[in-house]
Amino acid sequence: MNEKKTKKIVISEVEVNSIAEELDIEPGDVLVSINNKIPKDIFDYYYLLNDNEIVVEIEKMSGEIWELEIEKELDESLGLSFEQGLLDEPKSCNNKCIFCFIDQLPRGMRHTLYFKDDDTRLSFMHGNYVTLTNLKEEEIQRIIDYRIQPINISIHTTDPELRRQMLNNKNAGKINDLIQRFADKNMHMNGQIVLCPEINDGDNLIKTLNDLSGHYPYMETVSVVPVGITKFREKLSHLRSFTKEECRKTLKIIRDVQDNMLSKHNTRFVFPSDEFFLKAEIEIPEKEYYEGFNQLENGVGMMSFFINDCKEAIAKATSPSSPKEISLATGVLAYEDILDISELIMLKYPDIKIKVHRIINEFFGEKITVTGLITGRDLIDQLKSSSHYNQIFIPSNMLKHDEPVFLDDLSLDDVRKELKANVTPQDLDGFSFIKNILESNI
Repeated sequence: MNEKKTKKIVISEVEVNSIAEELDIEPGDVLVSINNKIPKDIFDYYYLLNDNEIVVEIEKMSGEIWELEIEKELDESLGLSFEQGLLDEPKSCNNKCIFCFIDQLPRGMRHTLYFKDDDTRLSFMHGNYVTLTNLKEEEIQRIIDYRIQPINISIHTTDPELRRQMLNNKNAGKINDLIQRFADKNMHMNGQIVLCPEINDGDNLIKTLNDLSGHYPYMETVSVVPVGITKFREKLSHLRSFTKEECRKTLKIIRDVQDNMLSKHNTRFVFPSDEFFLKAEIEIPEKEYYEGFNQLENGVGMMSFFINDCKEAIAKATSPSSPKEISLATGVLAYEDILDISELIMLKYPDIKIKVHRIINEFFGEKITVTGLITGRDLIDQLKSSSHYNQIFIPSNMLKHDEPVFLDDLSLDDVRKELKANVTPQDLDGFSFIKNILESNI
């Protein structure tokens, strides 16, 4: 009889300034055991870490075995991310959410884009948001017993019947009971609401936010993001984008809850994504508003974070800059802010010429205005027709996180060849962005 071969737990990333980095653990090393036990999945891994003193066994890429005795805070992580070894096969989503973006993708894109993730293990590994509808009772109890937190939950509404309708899952109505179970055990959560006009907005949003704020401090933060609508919604339920006035009303609802939470708990608690401010034509708040940017991965405060760092970097820059011509490509939503930053740079450095190119999303449809969903073909076609400079900076979130490939499978090299230009991805870090502009060699 063939025994199932145990997969190696290969380390894919080591967090900067983490315990693992201090101990010279590197990507490619293998986690052998924690306290002489082999974690069978991510739940086991976090459970075994939940101690002040642990012994970690690492197999180096050379084959050498290291036994590391570690003293740490009880809830302090090692700073490790892993390849597939801790997951087996990721669990796909059984929901049929009316707002699902994957259902709005056209045919013919790379197959990995069509995988619907609702894997709680990925939530704990990478901060993904999950609906909790696809968990068995023993898995829920295991999360509680192992005290694995924070739990990032896609909530959308606390109305049981409406949540069942929005997720098209009969188990979706149990969300309030689950949140209460976690709160009763003093376990920390973050919430996400995908807001759809005339469905879970208005009075329903007020009720949802009031319900969730009642679980503070265990429900730590909640983000509210508008539904994304592509032009590929054939045979799907009718949804539309928010109007300017609806965005303003939504921000008013959120502000009322924030004011209440500030007076009671000294936190705003709920945060709207940048899209609401930009569509409402209301200035994005300063960084203090976001209280540490805990919902940055949901597009909450991303522009404020970036703009603040850019302005600070421009103010601190002292080195002279050589004459150069640079093009910046961005989505419709961020265009005005990137334009403002470019004008600040040119004001301080008159020898630098910057063109900001607003890329309209022809591929998914003009209602999609975020930068991260711009395709290589749209970039090529629109830059070709706009007399771009030979140095082009693009946000790195246009590309896969682990490969220089756009959503339409065009590679970064494909785009460079067609544009006959140096196309350079830039992380959404204001300081490195300004530094790279000032130090770029044309």
